[in-house]
Amino acid sequence: MRALATAAAVLLLAAPLAAQDFSADSEARSWNLYAEVPALFDARVVDVMCELTGDCPANCGDGARQLGLLRSADDALVLATKNNQSAFSGAVVDLLPYCGQDVTVDGLLIEDPDLGASNIYLVQRVKTAGGDWAKTDRFTGHWAEQNPDVAGDGPWFRRDPRIAAEIEKNGYLGLGLETDEAFKSYLFK
Repeated sequence: MRALATAAAVLLLAAPLAAQDFSADSEARSWNLYAEVPALFDARVVDVMCELTGDCPANCGDGARQLGLLRSADDALVLATKNNQSAFSGAVVDLLPYCGQDVTVDGLLIEDPDLGASNIYLVQRVKTAGGDWAKTDRFTGHWAEQNPDVAGDGPWFRRDPRIAAEIEKNGYLGLGLETDEAFKSYLFK
């Protein structure tokens, strides 16, 4: 029964809603992504897994869970998949301090009914009622604090121990080490 409820929730999340325009007053900066639309709206910061399944650990999972925005205007669950940094890092670090709180967010909404893309959000700034805007750019600083022994140049993901372990286990393509070797042989004849 829980699987059926989860499937229904996912279908509702992906179903196109009546078109609403959230672009008024948005100051979101374009990323020149396909189907992006500036969007400013009020929402409650939620743990996505909690919303879909009822499995609700304290404090939205303390950063181990994907966070979303339960939009006040229509109760749509909006997936906050990116913050304001140029790296495609998530928005969890920036939204976690607002777990369970009502906020106003400004960013880019990805909407394309033809592709089935709906309610995918790139949050660029967030604030509570009466508060000041906070830019969502904390991921790389937080990562550096959590990984002080990972020295080196270049982007964080080239040095991340979790990513290195996945590559060692499954290869760069994620299809297995044998597939990586075959691909390299083909590519670098």
